Order: sequence, then structure tokens, then C-alpha cells
Amino acid sequence: MASSKSKSVTFDNIVKIFRDPQSGQDVTAVGGVSFTIEPGELVTLLGPSGCGKSTILRMLSGFEQPTSGRILIGDNDVTQTPPNKRDTAMVFQSYGLFPHMNVAENVAYGLKLRKMPANEIAEKVQRFLEMVGLGQMGKRPPSRLSGGQQQRVALARSLIVEPSVLLLDEPLSNLDALLREQMRVEIRRLQKSLGITAMYVTHDRVEAMSLSDRIIVMKLGNIIQIGTPSDIYRDPVDTFVAGFVGKVAFFPCEVKSIDSGCHVEVKGQGFTAPRWSDKLKAGDKALVMARPESLSIGEAGAGVEDGVVTANIYLGNSVETWVHTDLGNVLVQIDNPDVKKIWDEGSTVSLSFDPALTKVLVDDLEKA
Repeated sequence: MASSKSKSVTFDNIVKIFRDPQSGQDVTAVGGVSFTIEPGELVTLLGPSGCGKSTILRMLSGFEQPTSGRILIGDNDVTQTPPNKRDTAMVFQSYGLFPHMNVAENVAYGLKLRKMPANEIAEKVQRFLEMVGLGQMGKRPPSRLSGGQQQRVALARSLIVEPSVLLLDEPLSNLDALLREQMRVEIRRLQKSLGITAMYVTHDRVEAMSLSDRIIVMKLGNIIQIGTPSDIYRDPVDTFVAGFVGKVAFFPCEVKSIDSGCHVEVKGQGFTAPRWSDKLKAGDKALVMARPESLSIGEAGAGVEDGVVTANIYLGNSVETWVHTDLGNVLVQIDNPDVKKIWDEGSTVSLSFDPALTKVLVDDLEKA
């Protein structure tokens, strides 16, 4: 639920062009993107390095100016508004804490700039420190905190000023795996409990999938797809999105016909997929996209692609089996391994897929 102060964010045909200092040529970092973030929504910009996601975040914060287009926060056009007048707050990758201030002073910094009375500042700082699990650490210097604790301080410092929009620039990249998992849960809980609008930037698909209401997948300065984590994972628009948001195998096929399903043939076997690219038509060469959980392993010759088991990785409630095939290395997720067969490494096997869990995509791998 959005807070009363939470506002929408709108990018209206935003273009950002930089001049390359070495070549002197113009480089388009962001190529005419348009989208809206609803009040109280957390939207993640996801994509590889250099795709334009951090540039978009910096333009929303006011640290970069767009070449053309408009940026709105609520109904206000803030395209030319300086950063300190935008009612946004940023959580940085590097924490950005003041080393000469203790934890409480760091968190109170924004409130002091707003000239809030001292007694109100003290009460609010304590409340927000408790909110992020640091209620007893207000007098500690940042140097005596762990990385996860420092990031919690940075988060509290940004949240305490109750901005209209919270910006998070790869805030977990400096943390170890366990802390990242804990902080993902913490950020999601705080953002939803406060009902704040948030834009999150990352190249980590797990962060994007676990945190977001919606994900914007970017490539080369352009938006490729916008959707919920489930939509992006189950129904990607192309092979780039399919591969970027999760492990995937692509099986070459021919589209035989399309009606209520997409009927394809893979190595002489017929299948019907419930999802397919709207660019496909009968007779096209295409690809069946299969996620690890949609794949199964059987005797050689029984499926659509034979291969050799190269590794079994035990994860407790599942086993990840890697199979080397002519199509490349394919990951198969085997749930409940205690009651299912795990093929020995070195075994020659065959892969099959559950058609109901697949999507048929245009074969654009060579162009990706």
C-alpha cells in the first residue's frame, strides 16, 4: 500500500547522449525510453553493464540531465530541477557514511538539514534505527559496523527523510552472499511497510526477481521488456531476456501451425507450447525455451537431445545436473532427489521437456 507522500515516476521519451572524449563521437546511452512507476511500487532496472540503467537512475536523481524528454515525479516536471529539490533519496553501493559521525548522527543528517527540532530528530532516529535492527548501535562509529550493518545505516538515513522516491544503486554488491540474501528481505519489508515508491538498479537477476513488483530489462540503452518477475521469467519476449533472467536451454524447432497453442516439431517429435512470440508464423524456424525445472532426464535416445552428464550439484532439496550436448551445456533441476533417480556423472542420457512450461521464441541467438 502506497503512503500518502509516495508519488509516481514517469519517464517520457527520455534520451541521453554522451560525447566520447577519445573519439569525439556521440554515444547514445539511453535511447528514448518511456515508462511509469506507480506510487508505492518497487521497479528494478535490470541489465548488463553499459545498458543505461545507472544513467536512468542518475537522471531521476538529478545528477545527470537528459538530452531530450521529460521526467515527472507525481504531476511535477522535474527534468530541470536540481537534485536537492526533487524529494528523492539515494542508497549508494559504497554506503557513503560520514566516518566522523556516529550511526545516529549519520541517520539524523538529512533531518538536521531540514532544521527539524532536536527532540523530534532524536525520537525519529531511534525509531528508524530500531526499524532496521540497529536500535542499540546509535553511538557506534561506522568503522565498528559490519558491511551489512553499514548498509542498514545508509538505508535508514535515506528512509528517515520520507522521500517521495527512494533510489537504490546496486546497494548490495559489496556484501557477501548471506548478507545479500538477508538485506534483500529487509529492503523489501521496509519498502512495503512504508509504502514508498522505489527504483532499484542491479545486474543481479536474483535481486531483481526477489525484490521487484515489476522489472525493466534493458539492453544497449533500450527497454526490451517490462513485466512482473513471473512474466519476465515465464514469458520473455526474446532469447536475450530469457537468458538474462535465468538458466535456460533452447531447442531448435519448426513451427507447424498456430491456433490456441503453438504446434512445433523438434527432431521429428510434435509438441504444443502454451506461449509463443507473436512474430512467429507457420513454417518458421524457431526455438523452444525450456527452464531447468521443465527438463527431465531419461535413457539415451528417449528424448529430444542426447548428452553426457558432467556434474551433479547437491543443494539439499534439489540437485542441479549439468548435461553436455551438441546444443551446449544444459542445466536440469531435479527436485526431491531422495525419491528421484540421479544419473551418474559420465552417463549418456537424453533430455525431454514439459511443453506446458515452455515458450517458443524467434531464433535470434546469432543476433543477440
